[in-house]
Amino acid sequence: MRAKKRVTKEEFNDIAKRLAANQPIRRNLSDWGRVHIDRKLPFLCVYRRPPGGDDSGTERLVTGEPAYLIGRGERPAHLELTKMVKTVVETLSKEFGTFLIVEIWTSPEPKEVTPPSAGPQKPFFRILHRKREGPESTIEVLKGELGRIRINRRTAEAEVTPTIKTSPPGLQPLLLSKVARSLNCQFIGIELRPIYRDAESGAVFPIVRRSLRRGMTLALRRAFFEFAKRETSHQPPHYHAMGRKAMVRAAWNVDAELAAINRAFDFLLLVSPTNSDQAWSRFQRSKLSAAPLFLYRPVPFDPSLLKRKLYHIPIERVEDPTLGYLFGQKRRELEQQLSMLQDRGTKNFLLGSLQLHGGVDDNLYQLARDLLEKLSSRTREDSRGGHVNAEAFAERARQEIDEYRKGFAGFTGSVQIRSDLSGLMVSQGHLLIGKQIRIPISRVDPLIQHEIGTHMLTYYNGRSQPLHQLYCGLSGYDELQEGLAVFSEYLVGGLSRPRLRLLAARVVAARQLIDGASFVDIFRELDRTWDFEGRTAFTITMRVWRGGGLTKDATYLRGLMRLIEYLQRGGKLAPLFVGKIAAEHISIVEELQWRKILLWPPLIPNYLERPETAERLARITNGLSIIDLTRRD
Repeated sequence: MRAKKRVTKEEFNDIAKRLAANQPIRRNLSDWGRVHIDRKLPFLCVYRRPPGGDDSGTERLVTGEPAYLIGRGERPAHLELTKMVKTVVETLSKEFGTFLIVEIWTSPEPKEVTPPSAGPQKPFFRILHRKREGPESTIEVLKGELGRIRINRRTAEAEVTPTIKTSPPGLQPLLLSKVARSLNCQFIGIELRPIYRDAESGAVFPIVRRSLRRGMTLALRRAFFEFAKRETSHQPPHYHAMGRKAMVRAAWNVDAELAAINRAFDFLLLVSPTNSDQAWSRFQRSKLSAAPLFLYRPVPFDPSLLKRKLYHIPIERVEDPTLGYLFGQKRRELEQQLSMLQDRGTKNFLLGSLQLHGGVDDNLYQLARDLLEKLSSRTREDSRGGHVNAEAFAERARQEIDEYRKGFAGFTGSVQIRSDLSGLMVSQGHLLIGKQIRIPISRVDPLIQHEIGTHMLTYYNGRSQPLHQLYCGLSGYDELQEGLAVFSEYLVGGLSRPRLRLLAARVVAARQLIDGASFVDIFRELDRTWDFEGRTAFTITMRVWRGGGLTKDATYLRGLMRLIEYLQRGGKLAPLFVGKIAAEHISIVEELQWRKILLWPPLIPNYLERPETAERLARITNGLSIIDLTRRD
């Protein structure tokens, strides 16, 4: 039998030197463990594999921490493990004045297996600390935060147990009490119920473990923040600053591979008709009674093969639970888009759209109908002052891009006039303009801020980030993006009544689509009931009908509604331009910024610096309703 390799004295010395120099450490320790410490921190998470026992899935609970040590519980490994712990504590306790070790293990499996009919187990944590010792406020914070974890609709229970021994049953302490006191090192043990695996077979439930892991990571981060502020010389500015700052190679690789697949196709372009003008002419010739045939660009790849490549990306290797969560979301979104491209032109396309963009609930539908009823269809607000053609609008867009480029050379977008497009679209950081477009002069600046000041700006802000997903777009970003873009029209004084009626009509059309209405039925509802001009009603219907049924157009009004609610709750506008994010990611982006994984964006929209913008924003925070957004100054 081959002898087990031992960690050399030189390796221990090298680890101590790197810690003292605040250099990251990430290495396997022969055959008995692994250590990861990405910078000087006053704590260490430890997990020991139980000797001779199966503890599947537990090791992953600590690997999301910025400082962790994984070892084996067998006696032959104990001497080296304790030496490693002592090396870390000796070095870092001098830096911070004290040190905290949190060791995690699982409670014994129940003798009687819980039947499936009883439902998922309740998360349970027992926090152990030495009697008359231990950082009391840290323990209280840890208990409170662990008790907030919710898995499968069951809220966790956490209790505190003073004890003599804070190490797993049957295992020796990591440091003798005398040594720990001399190094001013404190211990907390966390015994948890392994709800993430089947008690009978030992099979791991990955989704449950992933949820538990993220909950524990956030709970530990708040506890470490409390410990650092109360017990050490280290004074972190925010609890998220206690998280991981180093993105390891596995995370960089996953991010790059997801971005490559995202760049391989433009979903919206592939589901937008290329023959809208001809289709309108044929629809007119049918006396508005026969649904037109829409043509689309050929899909230049096999979606199944791209899906295969997508699911070969090893997201499970990403230790950071926050990044793993974002990557997993993005993979699901890309898979849904690829499935929709396979289903383009079929009824299944609409089902995919409902998953991707959501439907139209009763509140949103009622808001849309209220807007259509209260805003007059007879206004000529947008037609006053004449129109500009595609070339004139393109020139104005290039001027705006040049202004942004003066402040940030990375703003490299171009403007393209296309004959295969009927409106405006930003694709891969470039503005595409339909050749036949005519835009009211009063709408030029609002549309410039919509397309360039929002869509292009967030793309290039995202490009400035280390994480590619910020310009590709985090999962579900469309709603906040479109809400921001429409809101920019209001902030520059250009959200007209016809424009708001148009957004409301898109919601009504999407709801009818979901309810099973035909193309002609939707068109007639817009044309006859809501008094839209024929070509406008056709375009609205075409947009929701494209591909087989696309509900994305409902996100404009829904995004605007939710953005206003966010601002009226005290939310800030500027942080939303960091990249292409969804509302649910605002707190995650803040976390990653505190952890130095994301940077502060180089650009804010030019219109935010206009004096009148602050006045209009103040009106929103004071309770202005959506219908009042069209009120002229």
